[in-house]
Amino acid sequence: MSKNFFEAVKGRRSVYAISKESTISDERIKEIVEEAVLHSPSSFNSQSARAVVLLGENHDKLWNIAEDALRKIVPADQFEATAQRLGAFKAGYGSVLFFEDQNVIKQLQEKFATYADNFPLWSNQSSGILQFVVWTAFAEEGLGASLQHYNPLIDDEVKKEWGIPQEWKLIAQLPFGKTVAAPGPKEFQPIEERVKFVK
Repeated sequence: MSKNFFEAVKGRRSVYAISKESTISDERIKEIVEEAVLHSPSSFNSQSARAVVLLGENHDKLWNIAEDALRKIVPADQFEATAQRLGAFKAGYGSVLFFEDQNVIKQLQEKFATYADNFPLWSNQSSGILQFVVWTAFAEEGLGASLQHYNPLIDDEVKKEWGIPQEWKLIAQLPFGKTVAAPGPKEFQPIEERVKFVK
């Protein structure tokens, strides 16, 4: 029923207080990400989405890379807040990296030249859907997560560290783990100002 679906949608929140524990097995994490990649829609069924799941020391290494990259550009007197934020992500159990394969995008642009300018936009939209599906599925399993965007600062080091093809464009990072503290109430703008219903 759609009611159950919307309960899951409402349950997905940005959770920043996470721990190095998981409410589910590594096999279940893998299954969720694989199912999401398989069944999330994409323009022209391009299936351009790619995902990398980092656990344990590899997850820690990701946020060390982010810290090293930011240390080069954030003023020293302002870095403590940045370090604390990154530390909260590193405190999690794992991270999902979301990529889009640019070779697939280029092939579509060549094959359907009329829509060439739209394919990068549609690629980002389909990646957003995938991110939402994984995030919501994790929430249903009791995992807290938040979506982060430290690309393109970390792209080169990430690709080098884990042998990621150059054609894969990093879109977002999703650190996750067992929720330590639930997020507070969410405020909403008046729905009447955001939706028009015409009949």
